Amino acid sequence: MDLQELPNIGPKLADNLRRVGLQDAEALRSAGAEEAFLRIRAQVDPAACFHQLTALAGAEAGVPKKALSQAKKQALRAFFDSL
Repeated sequence: MDLQELPNIGPKLADNLRRVGLQDAEALRSAGAEEAFLRIRAQVDPAACFHQLTALAGAEAGVPKKALSQAKKQALRAFFDSL
């Protein structure tokens, strides 16, 4: 499945994912949202924001980022704040 077929993944984020070696939906799911975010931050966009992390988590789960549970959002916030 192409990255842009996933929820929350537009052309820019799909390009960032490809640039860090995640070429398709399976690769994103295998790496996980946090790892994908860390790669993007390290290799492509040092200013990648929390919204990009939640977009990746939603894409990994196959849901719009607004549909992520409150607990998942809190875990993502804790991860982001630890960086």
